[in-house]
Amino acid sequence: MRLDERACKLEFGVYSVINKSICRLAMFVLVFGPLVAAQDHNSAATKQDPSPVGKGVDYLLNYLNMAGTMKARDFRPLTQRERTQLYLKTMVNPLGYIKAGFSAGIDQWKDKPPEWEQGASGYGKRFANLVGQYSIQRTVTFGLGSALHEDNRYFNSGKKGLWPRAGYAVASGLLARHDDGSRYVSISQVGGVAAGAFLSRAWQPSSQQTAGDGAVSFGISMASNMGFSVVKEFLPDLGRVITKKRKIR
Repeated sequence: MRLDERACKLEFGVYSVINKSICRLAMFVLVFGPLVAAQDHNSAATKQDPSPVGKGVDYLLNYLNMAGTMKARDFRPLTQRERTQLYLKTMVNPLGYIKAGFSAGIDQWKDKPPEWEQGASGYGKRFANLVGQYSIQRTVTFGLGSALHEDNRYFNSGKKGLWPRAGYAVASGLLARHDDGSRYVSISQVGGVAAGAFLSRAWQPSSQQTAGDGAVSFGISMASNMGFSVVKEFLPDLGRVITKKRKIR
């Protein structure tokens, strides 16, 4: 296979995986999006809500790493205790395991990687692989974020217009806030994604162990983060629209 053909095949594969990842997140949005409309502007109130709706909102916002429906102007720095609580909740969030199970099923259907074969054993390896990558990424991001005082939560822009909001969202996939509210490239997030992408090569089969495979995984994850940020920006709007239509009926 010529070099240009390999490049085209790799590019197509990257875009295909990104599109599939966005579709998976969209499924969560369609199922849980209306719950966001019930989220109070004070996120602490939702955390204290023991109802199924309150718990559902809490799970969704924690999974998406969103600061509720709070806008950027409402930012305040997290205490270390708050950081730790968010991290621990993320590690046991059922939505993360549901997504891992769904993604493992897709990899099983595609027989990827082929060394893990089919059956319950193959599915278990694929599921454990995804959970392992996710856990490494979250843990490294938490550790670096705590040390560097970086806040990777998503705050709604508060801007008007499609393109200003979309531009803010895309940039948010790469930026983090410091205690003074300023935004810089998120070392903790980039480091976490890189750790998950490259350290997981240690248990991957031979067909997935090269540095190039790790680089592709890193690039896909970072691009997906930027795409998901756009969904996060408009998710509260979607929830309000759906809820409003239900009230009219």
